Amino acid sequence: MTPRLLFRSVAIAEAITWGLLIAGMLMKYVFQVGELGVKIGGFVHGLIFIAFGITALLVGVNQHWGVRLTLLAMVTAIVPFGTIPLDRGLEKNGRLDGGWRHTRTGDPRDHTRVSAVLRWMLARPALLAGVLGVALVSIMATLLTLGPPGGAG
Repeated sequence: MTPRLLFRSVAIAEAITWGLLIAGMLMKYVFQVGELGVKIGGFVHGLIFIAFGITALLVGVNQHWGVRLTLLAMVTAIVPFGTIPLDRGLEKNGRLDGGWRHTRTGDPRDHTRVSAVLRWMLARPALLAGVLGVALVSIMATLLTLGPPGGAG
């Protein structure tokens, strides 16, 4: 899986889960048919929202986006369906071109500790997947412990 395919897949999933959450909110607040849609849509959206942030960070480091663009990509998930125009813009500007950086190149950006750690992790895909999975579950568990945005109401 290329950085482009991973990023696009999670960006689309993030947009779809926004739709699920909005549909759940309509069911609860407009049609007053209960809150199951919000609970399910909110949970799935939260999980994919966090996964998108992790994916944006991973792909941003791999693609040498820099801190500003990487943070912008992560924050874009806050806007409903915002990951789709972001993905299209990154594609149009060539920011998703290329594969995973398994080897160091002559590019000075490949000579940083962050790039070295990325290459080391890319050489161990099972470990990378495990670390990212643990990060996802840990963040989600922490947020569930803290409670829903805006309180339980």
